[in-house]
Order: sequence, then structure tokens, then C-alpha cells
Amino acid sequence: MANVAPRRNFTITGEWMRALFIGQTYIDVTFLTDHLPTGDEKHVASAYAVSFGGNAVTAAFCCAKLGIVPDLLTTVADDWLGRMFQDMAVKYGISVHARKVKTSSLSFIMPKDGKRAIVRCRDDDHLHPFPTLNLTGCRALHIDGHQPDAALHYAKLCREAGILTSLDGGGLRDNTHELLAFIDVAIVAERLCEQMELSPRAMLDYLKGRGCRVGGVTMGERGLVWYDESGVVRETPALKVPPARVIDTNGAGDVFHGAYVYSYLHDQSKSWQEHFAFAQAASAHKIQHLGNEAGLPTLADIAAVREEFQKPAAGKLRAIRP
Repeated sequence: MANVAPRRNFTITGEWMRALFIGQTYIDVTFLTDHLPTGDEKHVASAYAVSFGGNAVTAAFCCAKLGIVPDLLTTVADDWLGRMFQDMAVKYGISVHARKVKTSSLSFIMPKDGKRAIVRCRDDDHLHPFPTLNLTGCRALHIDGHQPDAALHYAKLCREAGILTSLDGGGLRDNTHELLAFIDVAIVAERLCEQMELSPRAMLDYLKGRGCRVGGVTMGERGLVWYDESGVVRETPALKVPPARVIDTNGAGDVFHGAYVYSYLHDQSKSWQEHFAFAQAASAHKIQHLGNEAGLPTLADIAAVREEFQKPAAGKLRAIRP
């Protein structure tokens, strides 16, 4: 821990850092439409939502909504969208450690039929080095691969300090292979499997080989295939939310990550099976709401989802023996 600054790093609530999330800030504009105009054409959307976005950013807000407020090291621009994001963070009590960029990043998201099309405008040209933070009190790090220099730096520090390190592997990045050597819990998307030309089962073998003690692949409505510290591979089906109630699947994976980090921080004695079941219920809540903020669950929301959807699937956890 010699590389960690000795200065105090209190959160805005005056407490020590409880967890650190590192990512890239987006402002998401999500709208529902049955027709996407082309050419010189206009169309009126039936509904829209404007919210914070970004993988680790949304996960941090989810963790905060559930009751454990993390710190967030993320990109922030000095423009009106950046100030709007800062206001959102204050609302949730999140201490933002800003890494300055010139302009805010935007996502335009069109969910339809359980899928979503996304157009992004991104500025990840960091104007300053990442800040040096005091990790006193921190019990978990969650990263998504953005800010690769900061992600690798803090993953190494946290691994040395015995702090849980978690990765949202949504896609292949330049330092993914190197970064995984310092990750305890790696939950990746099928997109990463496709980019690396690996089947989900082969991806689990790859994660084991990189030293991740818990690893998994999220597969949307087909659930989660994963292994725990014992190395046994398991399949956990997704909760069966009726298609008619699925509004917006964007951000469901981010909520999943934020929820299992919260569950771990809340009770480390629970198994990863329990942490992931909790997170799946959080995701099932998210997909029934438009936009990231509206889809953040409370503990009561998760309990309601589990009561409605989890009972039929309770006995379907399946261990896969080699």
C-alpha cells in the first residue's frame, strides 16, 4: 500500500470509502418508438428517459440505491451535461473523483423487443492523470475496463491489500488479458466470448487460467453460466419475466454487477450463488422500467421480484461436472 496517498479521503457523507467503482460517464437518452425515421422524416417517440449511463457508473448508482454508497472515479466534463451528472451523484450521496475530459459522452438508446440499438458519442481523451486515492476502509473495487491505466493501477493495489476486485467484462479492451490477473470476480458478457472466439464454457476455462476465483458469462434471457471458488461450473436460469413486461434491457447487466457487489458488501458470509441470485432479481426489476435511474431497484423491489418470479426456478440451479 506504499503507493496510496497518505492524505485522508472521506466521502461526502464524512465516512471512509466503502467501495470504489471506476468507469466512463455517459448521459443516456432512451426512447421508445415503433419506427426509426430515415432521410428527411420526423417521428414522435411514445416515451423517453434521460439518466446517467456507463457500465461501472450505473453499477455504482445501483449499489448506492440499495443502501451502500460507493466512491466513483469517472470521467466528467465541465459542461452542462457534466454538471447534470454531478447533480445526479449528489442526489445519491456518491463521492465523485472526477477525471476531466473536454466534452461529456452521450448514448442514444432505442430498446425494442428485448434488444436495444445504441448510438454513442464518446470522449475518453483524459486531460489529466487519474487521481491518487486513499483506499482506507474500501472493501471492494468494481471496474469495467474504461480508464485502463486507472483500472490496472487500482486492481493491483486492491489485490495486494486483500480488497475484492470485480470486473464487468462487457467487451475486449487493450489490457483485458493483463487486467484479469488481478481480478477476483470476473463476470463477462457473451459479446466478449464472440470477440475472443470462445464458447461460454471455454471462456470460463480462460478466466480460471487467468486466476479469477469466481467467473461467469451473462447470457441475457438464458441466464448465467459460472463457477465458484470450488471450480464447479453451474448454470443459473434467468427469471422468467413475461415478454410483454420487458421494456428496456439496456443497463440490466450493469444493475446485475452493482447488485452483487452490494450483496457481497452487505454480507460476505453468503455464497456467490446467493449474491448472483440477488443480482438476477435486480436485473429482472430493471428490464421492466425505461431508463437506468427508473430501473434501479430498492431492496423491497428485489424482494417483490423474487416472490413473483423466483419460486418456479428455485430448484433449477444445475452443476455441470466435467
